[in-house]
Amino acid sequence: MHMNVAPHLLTEDRAEFERILDDALRNAPDHPDLAGVGERLTTAQLRAMALNATALITTAAAVEYDHFVKVRERVRSTAPGTAEMLGESAGAGAVAVVTVLAPILAGTAAVIFLLVGAVLKMLDPAPAFADTLLTAGLLFGAVGAAGLLLAAVGLLMAALRNSATQVPAPSPDDELSRAKDAWCRALLDRGILPFLREALTSAATAPPLPRQSPPPSGRIPKVGYSGPDFTSPAAGTPAPRPSYTSPDFTSPDFGPSETRPE
Repeated sequence: MHMNVAPHLLTEDRAEFERILDDALRNAPDHPDLAGVGERLTTAQLRAMALNATALITTAAAVEYDHFVKVRERVRSTAPGTAEMLGESAGAGAVAVVTVLAPILAGTAAVIFLLVGAVLKMLDPAPAFADTLLTAGLLFGAVGAAGLLLAAVGLLMAALRNSATQVPAPSPDDELSRAKDAWCRALLDRGILPFLREALTSAATAPPLPRQSPPPSGRIPKVGYSGPDFTSPAAGTPAPRPSYTSPDFTSPDFGPSETRPE
């Protein structure tokens, strides 16, 4: 999921911005001023910082970006004429397909009528409609031959027409490509690279975080305990000895022959 998009950067150009950023981070070893990538800040951290600062970075190439957007909108405004031309070509292709299928269907019908008519003609007596089937087969055969000839001519004319009206591929030196290249260069040189250098410089000059020293070895933290009828050993007073009283119980304080008085 993308982070917040800059107000003046269209959503469709977000992918191009991220591509230029990723290329800059990938080629960081080629720039001496970006040699600190991976030491104080990782590539992932720098990328996240740059995405959060998209509005600030793209402002450096705002002039080139505005020109690129205007040229692109002007080129898109001429797209309907191209779409109509392509639609005409598609229609001509559909007519060519029908022209090819017509002789195939006619030839198939001619073969069927001729075979059935010939079989019926061999019967004695032959049915009256056998001659009709043979005549229909000859007629469909003629239609199929004529359709095949017309299909060949139609395909040849369609090929010539499509080659003459084919939309040429845009040249790499056209105005739209030049405008996009100018924006990409300005975005890299005046926006992304300075931002990465500033981020690395700020990270290098930032004071390190203080470390918490561990407790001295050999010292155990003192823990006190308290509770009813309990005294911590640290107080120096031994805990009271519990007493037991129950019938038929012999205390170890009496001798072996003495019994506890009732």
